[in-house]
Amino acid sequence: MAEIRIRNTNEIISGDDNVRKFLSRYEVIYEHWDVGKLPAQLQDNFTLSDEQKSEILNTFEAEIQDLVARRGYRTWDVITLSEATPNIEELLAKFEQIHTHTEDEIRVIISGAGTFIIKGDDETGYFDVNLVPGDLISVPENTAHFFTLTDERKVVAVRLFVEENGWIAHPYDDPTFQKS
Repeated sequence: MAEIRIRNTNEIISGDDNVRKFLSRYEVIYEHWDVGKLPAQLQDNFTLSDEQKSEILNTFEAEIQDLVARRGYRTWDVITLSEATPNIEELLAKFEQIHTHTEDEIRVIISGAGTFIIKGDDETGYFDVNLVPGDLISVPENTAHFFTLTDERKVVAVRLFVEENGWIAHPYDDPTFQKS
C-alpha cells in the first residue's frame, strides 16, 4: 500500500482510501493490482529476461487491457532497475530531475519499490508517493514530478504509453524545490 509524505510538514498519509483521496485532489490516479498472481520465479526477480518480461505482461493482460480501454494506451513495457542495471547511476541522475510530460506517466510496481515526487498546490508543495508491489499510479500530463528508487535501489514496473516512443521529459525549473 502506498504512503505519502508531505515534504513541507513531514505529514504522513497512509491507508488506501486516504492515499486515493489525497491524490485525487491532484488528479493523480491510484489503484492496486494483485501481484500475488505472479509465478514465484518472477517475484522479486530484478534481472529479468525478455521472455520473463513478456510473462509479466501476459500475467497482467486483463488489467492492461482495462487501462487501454479506459485511457487509450497504445504500448506498454516492463522496466527493471537494480544494482545489476548497466549505467544505473546515470539513469537515476536522469530520472531525478523535475520534469513534465504531454501525456500522463503511469507505472505499476511489480517488485521492489519506488517513489514519485510530485508538485502539489502552493500550500502543499512537493510530496513523495512511496510505492510498493501492486501500487499503480498515474501522474497527469503537465504535472511537475520525477521518479526515483528507494534505498533498496531495485524495482520492476509495468509502464504504459499513449505515445509509441514513450514519454518525452520537458525540464521544469523550480527554484523552490529542495531535495530531502
